[in-house]
Amino acid sequence: MEIINEQRAVQEQYKTGENLNTRISLHAKYSTNKTGFGNWLFSHYDILPDSRILELGCGTGDLWKSNLHLVDRSMELILTDFSENMVSIAQNALGEENCISYGVVNIENIPYTDNRFDIVIANMMLYHVSNLDQGLSEVKRVLDRDGCFYCATYGENGIMPFIAGLLKDYGITDNTNKNFTLQNGYDILKNYFSHIQRLDYEDSLAVTDVEDVLDYIYSLTTLSSIAKLGRHTLEEVLEKEMVNGVLNIPKEYGMFICRK
Repeated sequence: MEIINEQRAVQEQYKTGENLNTRISLHAKYSTNKTGFGNWLFSHYDILPDSRILELGCGTGDLWKSNLHLVDRSMELILTDFSENMVSIAQNALGEENCISYGVVNIENIPYTDNRFDIVIANMMLYHVSNLDQGLSEVKRVLDRDGCFYCATYGENGIMPFIAGLLKDYGITDNTNKNFTLQNGYDILKNYFSHIQRLDYEDSLAVTDVEDVLDYIYSLTTLSSIAKLGRHTLEEVLEKEMVNGVLNIPKEYGMFICRK
């Protein structure tokens, strides 16, 4: 029952691009590291001419928007998501290119042949996978023998754990999804890949308008316990933490680079 409820929550969360765009906007507006997480991720991808690339959980296609000029026409790039609506948004954002195709794909049942891709990307989505063993087995299967799997995720000491800590007097505890984090990701991945490297992205938020943080919180459908406190109460708690008009919030994001 718990898995079914989680799946429904995820489906609801990504029914449209609005919730995801709200979260992207907070990072874009207040991140202290101006490189940008997507740009940082892309800088670590070893993409060569003729690369065959599969992205699982492409979302709005944001990773590729500012890097589309780096996609060589000799490449094959397949952008997929379990949400049909997300695939449509990505397709509308990136347009039709001969080297790019789109599809609705569940990581637990990837519809491609063995050793098909030089690169597989799965960013900020593995913690949503109900059967992660099956999903990672599928990634390993479609990855070429010399291929590389890139997967980004968050840590257990970031935005929502910080906010939950501020609200502990209201009985709020941190219920962040920890199915796949920077802390436990290595131990999970080592069952499928022989060489794993973890890279951390140094960043934080310097927020000057707590309304944007409230919008972020309410975009996360799994955080109903926090939302039930009411927007006014949340606003008061956050504003008390501001120093000289700035609310400093830690971020913990990074990626794993894996080879067979």
